[in-house]
Amino acid sequence: MIRKFFSYIIPVKIFKKKSARSKIIEVTWANGELVLDSENTNYSYGSLQRILRYGLRNIGYDKILKMDHILLLGVAGGSVVKTLVDEIEYKGKITGVEIDKDMIQIANEYFNLNQIKQLELVIDDAFEFVLKTKEQYNLIIIDVFEDTNMPNFLFEKFFLDRICTLLKENGFILFNTMILDEAHNIRNRKYIADVNEKKFTAKMLPRIEVHNELIIINKVA
Repeated sequence: MIRKFFSYIIPVKIFKKKSARSKIIEVTWANGELVLDSENTNYSYGSLQRILRYGLRNIGYDKILKMDHILLLGVAGGSVVKTLVDEIEYKGKITGVEIDKDMIQIANEYFNLNQIKQLELVIDDAFEFVLKTKEQYNLIIIDVFEDTNMPNFLFEKFFLDRICTLLKENGFILFNTMILDEAHNIRNRKYIADVNEKKFTAKMLPRIEVHNELIIINKVA
């Protein structure tokens, strides 16, 4: 494909759409792969896939392979789903929650997300879904953004308490956060302190991208 070839020289945009939730969604060939971006940040594949792969590797692929059910809050183009299924060869169930139906339509059309049989896609608000679900999960991946903004509820104690109750024993939370200023650094340190009060273990991984910081929480039996 010519566009894929030229993308090693310069990014080639192939799709652009305005979205009520994400403002602008773009699909681009970049360095020989399709990536999904919002106006100001990478949403799927590209750097985001590297970041979440790094987090999953830190948890341990061997542990992930033994899990029964993974919850993904914030699906976008589904790059972390592809990492789980294609690279780690995870065979269990994945529930993906995405508020933006336009995003899911694009993920299905350009990244074939609807062909992954073990994936159940739910169009819903992450906060609402977490309140309603009666399931428990081995791993909860939180990757919720509106462009570069993170909703405040993600860092509130009520939400933290709720997602911790949804974790099975020895389960993990992988939380992708955006750091743009010192206030965000303070916010993340407070979040870690809140987790430690719950007697869970929490750590921040050394950054591999400038603005993304991963937090891993473990519910130790």
